[in-house]
Amino acid sequence: MRKHISLITALLLGAAGAQTVELRILETTDLHTAAKGYDYYQDKPTGEFGLEYTATLIKNARAEKRNTLLFDNGDLIQGNPLGDYAARVSPIKDGELHPMHQAMRGLRFDAATLGNHEFNYGLDYLDRVLSSAPMPYVNANVLNMDGTNKYTPYVIQRKLVYDTQNRPYYINVGVIGFTPPQIVNWDKAHLDGKVQVMDIVESARKFVPQMKAQGADIIVALAHTGINTGPYTPGQEQAGAELTKVPGLDVVLTGHSHLEFPGPAYKDVPGVNLAKGTINGKVVLMPGFWGNHLGVADLKLTFDRKTQKWTIADAQGAIRPIWDKVAKKNLVTADTTVGAAVDGAHQGTLGYVRGKVADLTAPINSYWALMQDDPSVQLVSNAQTAYVKAALSSTQYRDLPVLSAAAPFKAGGRAGASYFTDIPAGTLAIKNVADLYVYPNTVQAVVVTGAGLKEWLERSAGQFKQIDPSKAEPQALVDETFPTYNFDVIDGVTYEIDVTQPSRYNSQGQVVNANANRIKNLQFQGKPVDPAAQFVVATNNYRASGGGSFPGLNGKNIVLQAPDETREALVKYFNEQKTVNPAADGNWKLTPIPGATLLYVSSPNAQKYLPAGAQLLRTREDGFAEYTIKF
Repeated sequence: MRKHISLITALLLGAAGAQTVELRILETTDLHTAAKGYDYYQDKPTGEFGLEYTATLIKNARAEKRNTLLFDNGDLIQGNPLGDYAARVSPIKDGELHPMHQAMRGLRFDAATLGNHEFNYGLDYLDRVLSSAPMPYVNANVLNMDGTNKYTPYVIQRKLVYDTQNRPYYINVGVIGFTPPQIVNWDKAHLDGKVQVMDIVESARKFVPQMKAQGADIIVALAHTGINTGPYTPGQEQAGAELTKVPGLDVVLTGHSHLEFPGPAYKDVPGVNLAKGTINGKVVLMPGFWGNHLGVADLKLTFDRKTQKWTIADAQGAIRPIWDKVAKKNLVTADTTVGAAVDGAHQGTLGYVRGKVADLTAPINSYWALMQDDPSVQLVSNAQTAYVKAALSSTQYRDLPVLSAAAPFKAGGRAGASYFTDIPAGTLAIKNVADLYVYPNTVQAVVVTGAGLKEWLERSAGQFKQIDPSKAEPQALVDETFPTYNFDVIDGVTYEIDVTQPSRYNSQGQVVNANANRIKNLQFQGKPVDPAAQFVVATNNYRASGGGSFPGLNGKNIVLQAPDETREALVKYFNEQKTVNPAADGNWKLTPIPGATLLYVSSPNAQKYLPAGAQLLRTREDGFAEYTIKF
């Protein structure tokens, strides 16, 4: 019936001349409670993200086109301390708007869907959030245990639009939503025995024909999933490209991966047209994360009098940034109404992040992290190990040993003499977590053999220059061209690094000294590592997917792609520990070089924590200090 009403209205109102409607669709995704441009971990404002900046892009985009729809693609209510504050510290009450919904209410969102992180606080909390939401929510692939839909699978919204000659029409816009099937594993504690999740594409194929039969003129998928770059298999986490093959779907709004489409990362995906922002001829958007981009899809709709249907004559997709990465400045000003809407929750969150996570029994610093096992790295490994063991406890990998790879991120170098972790003993606050882990990586895990483990460490040992044991003068230990974030320390095994050997790998991860073996005495539980043994190694998404060009790490041996940031895993670990002892376990060391003197560059503050055999040589004009070390 709705379809007939739409068509009759079109015929009556547009009896003369061609009927062409320009319809703009806007997308936000993966906002992760970033209402404001504020870094709660470093406790300071930032212009690099935040809905208060995206809101200005939204208003500008609406001013350009008369017919505009706005959708949110999920992962809204969790992701930074504001989300934790609203869920755990000062939980919203029945009928009360979530802070993100307070921020979004004035922006007039047409609909939204559920991301995987919507389930992180449990179903009861999610129900409370959704009950007062200022826009309808749709999800088609989360089911009750009896097979019925847990949420409204789709809506068909009758929208008044105007054609290019300013004539009014009604168009029925169908909106359907999806979330990754993996939520039943990621949030097993909340969802086990309560919900089941269908394959994304299967759900689309089930419901899209129903939507067309009920009169949808165009259909938009709010798909909280990434864009698959290869063949699709049922149950796959990333399904965006495959959704474009579903007949009847016209626009696919994606997210989840925190990447950007159109963007060069997807240039080799079959069917991609980056210039048009389409895959298989259908417009697809993925506007980053935390509000750093706005997705903009422009459709040209024409009414075919013969078929009595609206068709998409042309489609163009693009994303608009809020931040100039080169000039390091904002491209728009913040919308003050968004900030004002969440000010109460923001102030409460500030009090929360400035509060205690745990008691810290000793200082944490990274001044010596490039020459000895270091507490700042040890704590990250402890948290990663605990997270991965729990996540894999009910999988086929549960009996494999879990190791952890972590690197000293803040260790001077090009960032300057102040770029070191330095947290005093006493109170460990949420904001201090950023000192330990500066990147917004997520937790992942891979399976490697003992042989692969050794090669991983050989690549990591490229951090050091080769030392000539016959020379008496001080020799620089650290290769400052080697990024410290590629100096992975693998916890759970013991080993030595012999820097009298040349590096096995060059800076591109290519073997250049095949006979070199810097890694000595690699042992697990006191016994030499069997080259054929298998290990799970906790790491991050960057390393697991091939970042740093490490041998054997190319994304094909990933066994865990967790939805949580490593910083979230750290906060959870510290909360559970209550009292944190940041002592390193000394699982690796440099092989002693009798008679040699090493030259090590660090902060002048490092002299407060001198290791055995080290002494201050001089403080340089650039602010760094040089130290000599004898074994």
